[in-house]
Order: sequence, then structure tokens, then C-alpha cells
Amino acid sequence: MALMRSRRGIVCFGVLLVSPMLSAAVLAKPEDIQPGASLAGQLLVATPEMSDPRFQHTVILMVQHNKDGALGIVINRPREELPIAQLLDALGLDSKGNDGTVRLYAGGPVQPEIGLVVHSAEYHRTGTVNIDGRVAMTSNPDVLRDIGHHEGPRQSLVAFGYAGWGPGQLEGELAVGGWFTIPEEPTLVFDFDRGKLWDEAMKRRTISL
Repeated sequence: MALMRSRRGIVCFGVLLVSPMLSAAVLAKPEDIQPGASLAGQLLVATPEMSDPRFQHTVILMVQHNKDGALGIVINRPREELPIAQLLDALGLDSKGNDGTVRLYAGGPVQPEIGLVVHSAEYHRTGTVNIDGRVAMTSNPDVLRDIGHHEGPRQSLVAFGYAGWGPGQLEGELAVGGWFTIPEEPTLVFDFDRGKLWDEAMKRRTISL
């Protein structure tokens, strides 16, 4: 999987040329999630038996999961770091007064030109999905401007692309042992060493007897 290349976007000389960030229409409505059955807010962890090379050793924050399918963002595949102003310019947005840099992540193989920001839940804008009361996701590119103006969320992770499953697909992959889940913790999402996150998740695996 290549984060920085798609039919609609390419990075050249460190400049990210991408389409606008993910439309809210891509996401199911929160009220469509089936209570008690949804994995939204869990961390989906690839087992050592995962055969798909795109997902080996990945840890995925599950954003939504319902009868129509599932959507998650890989949180342990960091890529390059870019100035926020440069990223905003690439998105065709006003970058005036923005400073600082952000680390970009390969969020998954689906639509790698699409940008999404996972962040702490105190921040909210149009296009924000509250995942579990502690972590949220925003598809509105204005979140990047807020981060660059030091008015954004306390913690954030900028990803391009996402992982998606059709109806029943994820359940089937879980049934054959491709994945297991652990509770989401903001420390794991934002703070933990990315290179050691999968190993830490493996330590937390619960084996059913």
C-alpha cells in the first residue's frame, strides 16, 4: 500500500497533492450503529496469522461498525512529517498564520488520497464523529487550520486513507482469526511508541478458552 500515491494524488518533492478531505457522506450515521454489537471505539489488532500484507502488524482504531459494514484507521504506520502550512497549500486552503508540523499516517488502503484527523474528543467541528466519548474523528479540513493556529484538539493524528469492510466482511475475518480486539485507550492512540504499539497490543490480547 502506498499512502502517497493514488489515481488522484501524488507527492512530489515533499508536497502532498490531494483531493478535499473525506465527505461526511462516506460515513454511516452514528445512530445506525447497533448498540452492544458495534466495535466502534475498539482497537482492531492484526494477529500473527494475518495473511493480507497490507494489514500485517497493524493496529486499527475502529471508527464505525454497523450492519452495513465497518470503517477504521490504521494508527501505527507513520510516514513523513510536513509543515501544516504546506499541507494546507496542497489542499488548496489558506495557510496564512499557520505554523508547526504534523506527522502523516497511512490510514489504510481505501482512498489513500482522503485525509482524516483522529483527535481527542473535546474538539468538535462540522464533520466530527464522536467515536466513544474519548476519541473522535474529523473529516473537515478546517481542523488542520485550527491545529496550525494552536486552536485545535489537544491531541491529534493525521491519516490519509482508511480501512473499510462490507457487510459481514469484518465478522468473517474475526471468525477465522485474522484479528482480535482490545479496548481503546487514548494513550495507545496518541502517545505510545508507534514502533512498539503492535507488540503492546499483543501483550493485551485475551485468549478465549
